[in-house]
Amino acid sequence: MCRVLSVCSSGYYAWRKRPESARARQNRDLLSEIKVLHAETRQSYGSPRMHKALKDRGFSCGENRIARLMHRHEIKAKKPRSYKRTTDSNHTLAVAENVLDRRFSPDHPDQVWGCDITYISTREGWLYLAVVMDLFSRRIVGWSMQPRLHRDLVLDALKMALRGRGPAQDLLHHSDRGSQYASLDYQDLLDDWDIVCSMSRRGNCWDNAPVESFFASLKREWVPAQSYQTRAEAQSDIFEYLEIWYNRRRLHSSLGYVSPVQYEETYYRNALSIAA
Repeated sequence: MCRVLSVCSSGYYAWRKRPESARARQNRDLLSEIKVLHAETRQSYGSPRMHKALKDRGFSCGENRIARLMHRHEIKAKKPRSYKRTTDSNHTLAVAENVLDRRFSPDHPDQVWGCDITYISTREGWLYLAVVMDLFSRRIVGWSMQPRLHRDLVLDALKMALRGRGPAQDLLHHSDRGSQYASLDYQDLLDDWDIVCSMSRRGNCWDNAPVESFFASLKREWVPAQSYQTRAEAQSDIFEYLEIWYNRRRLHSSLGYVSPVQYEETYYRNALSIAA
């Protein structure tokens, strides 16, 4: 073997006796933790989020090093899936102007809520998910899941957000022009809370980009490619994503790689220290 590889036998035996280098040990430990995180996150983290998660766990390393290890061992984040719209804007109900106008970075919590609907495939049929997102922290503050695409779906999500947050009167609500959001019941609830209504332009998904991005992450990171067996299974799994993983643990790039809950906690701590 040494002759074929042009290596002297004494050098080979010296290498065999040499202890593992510190760099090699660090790479082995890093790779082991990368594999654990890759499984915990359902293969959703690329090298930037993986780097931040490893730093939070006490590992000292550079992002390029993590990227090289992931590439060498073929550890990759899942790719986005195809996109499908659920909006029914062919109705005669009144629609609101696009007041938000793609200003997706409010100054404080409960200043702007983004709302939308998506579908989840199951062997029993579609399961529809409506969410209310606080655009300040990207936190999902309200959600509802139902087997039918009806206005009760979005009403339940909004009522959950209102109960949990109790927003002030300067709140802006943004959604698409779907019949569910334009319905009289939904608009009456917004009026009861003095919430200003804003709607995307027709056929323009970029006007509600943060919520669309959330749905893309949910389906790429969490929803199984072969669909759920039942709606009940889907509801249980998506609940875990919303309340346990996404809001509290998932590192969000636009928030400086902290979770939505951590981002809000930091905001309120800073506000208290300033007030004191």
